[in-house]
Amino acid sequence: MSTNRRTVISRTVALVSLSVLAMLGYLTACKPNNDNTPTLSTINDLLVNGNGSAGNRFTLLNLAIQRANLGATLSQAGTYTLFAPTDDAFKAAGYADANAINNLSVAQLQAILQYHLLGTRLDATSIPTAFNTPQTTAAGSSLYISRGTLTTTTSATGTSTTGTSTTATSTSATSTTASVFSVNGARILSTGTAASNGVIYPINRLLLPPAFGDIAATLQAIPTLYPSLSFSFLSAAVSRAGITSVLTSTTAPITVFAPTNAAFTAAVPAIQSVGDINAMPVDSLRKILTYHVVPSRVYTPLVTAGSSLTTAQGGTITAGASTTALTVTGRRNGGTASTITLPDVTASNGVIHVIDRLLLP
Repeated sequence: MSTNRRTVISRTVALVSLSVLAMLGYLTACKPNNDNTPTLSTINDLLVNGNGSAGNRFTLLNLAIQRANLGATLSQAGTYTLFAPTDDAFKAAGYADANAINNLSVAQLQAILQYHLLGTRLDATSIPTAFNTPQTTAAGSSLYISRGTLTTTTSATGTSTTGTSTTATSTSATSTTASVFSVNGARILSTGTAASNGVIYPINRLLLPPAFGDIAATLQAIPTLYPSLSFSFLSAAVSRAGITSVLTSTTAPITVFAPTNAAFTAAVPAIQSVGDINAMPVDSLRKILTYHVVPSRVYTPLVTAGSSLTTAQGGTITAGASTTALTVTGRRNGGTASTITLPDVTASNGVIHVIDRLLLP
């Protein structure tokens, strides 16, 4: 009797176990898929297909990437950061359409695009709050990211006039703040679009790699890219003043506000030729030229309206800004500002800003 009861109980347990397993299998099969985690596309797919927040504003960049044979790299697994110039950025640099892109050699495109690419993933949360933080590009050179808030305080003194005398009556100060999120002076337009193999940051300007070397060499090369610009007066002045070593030094970065030939003549109409430059006193030339040098790396987003920049000569130049232009004014320019016509040209030892009027200390 006891044996029979144990047999019945064992069979009952077995049947219940099978029923439970069958029910679990049925429930599992019928369970809806609640995993809504999106599958991320690669950087290349985002640019090719125009998906997500990457949008369709990268048609010229996509064309350049495919022509440079970098599409396969940006399709593979990895940890990349791409600073992506928009179509407007390419057009502002003179590359208006597909023909302009196709006129560049593969080697040229590769050099330009690899300067926009990091071999590491740099999410927005890992970008430090600091100015000119260096990052190493896929080509092994450096670019500089700035993120933070700039505060500029400007002072104005009120006056009162009695008879023929004028006296200061009060001084007021105005503070302005500006948010900076930029790379080599190009503004980063969003906090990034995530991809399976990295992140894309849209930028408003094409970055040019420091392919020509130091500032002296880069000044000589700029006219090959922009034929309307000439620096033969500046080159002659630097040579006569004996300060070539200032522009080639690698001890510390500098920023040069580089006047074109037309800028020399606009400020001093008597200067019409290299001969006129060579006739100037050496000390005067040296004083003027070092007034155009700031002993640090200064990209334009770090220059706010009303700010003063201390030069290697010891004096200061004053920055101004409008909705269309950034300017700098020397102490003896009589209030006539010099406009930065070509900003943020990166050299191996600093930054060049091309200006349209000589700065006078």
